[in-house]
Amino acid sequence: MIVVTGATGNVGRALVERLVAAERPVRALTRDPQRAALPAQAEVVRFRPDDPAALFAGAARLFLYIQAVGDAAGGLLDAARAAGVRHVVLLSSGIIQDGADETHPIHVMHATVERQIRDSGLEWTFLRPNAFSANALQWAPQIRAGNTVRGVFADGLTAPIHEDDIAAVAERALVDDGHEGVVHRLTGPEATTNAEQVDAIGGAIGRDLRFVEVPPEQAGPELFPGLPPHMVAALVKTFAATVGVPPEITTTVEEITGTPARPFAQWARDHTADFKG
Repeated sequence: MIVVTGATGNVGRALVERLVAAERPVRALTRDPQRAALPAQAEVVRFRPDDPAALFAGAARLFLYIQAVGDAAGGLLDAARAAGVRHVVLLSSGIIQDGADETHPIHVMHATVERQIRDSGLEWTFLRPNAFSANALQWAPQIRAGNTVRGVFADGLTAPIHEDDIAAVAERALVDDGHEGVVHRLTGPEATTNAEQVDAIGGAIGRDLRFVEVPPEQAGPELFPGLPPHMVAALVKTFAATVGVPPEITTTVEEITGTPARPFAQWARDHTADFKG
């Protein structure tokens, strides 16, 4: 049995679908099973951090997504080990690397959980993706409303990765031997600017979209809905550092899965419904 936290998130859902297709037993944890819309073959269980022991009965492996479990990670790891879970695969962050700003809130969040896992006694694998292609979903409300996308740093460069490519690596780390104690850095196959991403989305949905750059000091909740101000400030600083700087590009996806990572244009075609409304 493989337990998947964050089962209705972008990566978690893709991972559940992959495990079900491979006929692997999977227990998908979600806060609202009635609305999860996960494959019928998955065992969909309500995530209850106050009763973690019940989540891991008969399980051997765990996929952990920290944003889905919040401060409950420590208790979940203890309960998982007590129940017989042997291996945890963490969806961490590419921000953790040599020379990184260790005070950045995203760094602190993921480094803390990595440390908890190392100290837990469980076997572990850390997935450290950089930019997600799915970050472009932040532009979806603007694109559904018109042909102009306002955002910061039109020339910011990243190599965004398709969520299903992350899920493909997670699947292999969960079911194959040889990933224990390994850190996998994951990226998409090519560099692309924010403006080029908007162009690619326009091509996918058949519309002429335009990226309008907003001064970073004017970036606020309307551009980053749901994020607290300190997180917005940290992200803007991170994005500023991508302008004119070639991003890290790895071949890890292909090396592990045998299939090359998909370019952003493919992600845009896979998500046309999100932008058409």
